[in-house]
Amino acid sequence: MNKSCKNSSEMWRPSWRISRSAIALLLVLLAYGCASWRPGTSIRQEEGIASWYGKDFHGRPTASGEIYDMYGFSAAHKTIPLGSTVRVTHLGNGRSIVVPINDRGPFVGERIIDLSYGAARHLGMVKEGIAKVRVEVLQISRTSEARYTLQFGAFTERRNAVTVAQRLRTLGYPSNIEEATAQGKRFYRVRHGEFTSLEQARKQAESFNARGITCVVIGL
Repeated sequence: MNKSCKNSSEMWRPSWRISRSAIALLLVLLAYGCASWRPGTSIRQEEGIASWYGKDFHGRPTASGEIYDMYGFSAAHKTIPLGSTVRVTHLGNGRSIVVPINDRGPFVGERIIDLSYGAARHLGMVKEGIAKVRVEVLQISRTSEARYTLQFGAFTERRNAVTVAQRLRTLGYPSNIEEATAQGKRFYRVRHGEFTSLEQARKQAESFNARGITCVVIGL
């Protein structure tokens, strides 16, 4: 990466052949860093299980506020900032697709990304329901500062959420209960903390999980 940046810096050395506007454009691109602006370059990546979601959520608002279109190309991820762009590659057949992150999830098992029906169909994984994939972050949204929280469960009965929240407070961790609607049902989510660093949020989650208190990191 350093080598690439070095080569870029050599490219914009002033000469009478380069206009002021061209120099200004190159300076802006360099300010964002080589990996953040070069087309197709992966900023970071992970491998795991992908799933897809469809008609139960079709026409409902996503976490970004956009209306979910199951036939379009989009995806849900727990921590990648909303508005970011990722490339998802099906490791079983080699098919790839580039989609925006506009929703949060999945919250089932160890799944790392939830694709729209349209994206899943493009990858050839609709029938199986899940697939082993590689997720590469191509562009991180810079529209707002990234924030994260810890979620300790989503319950259909409020009293269960209250029990978990009270346990956290007893241990000295303030928590709150948020209401959300999914698949036509009301859920009560127990959350604690707000972090601007993903690494900090993950370390806190590991600390809870080591004590037998299950939680996951969620992007806000």
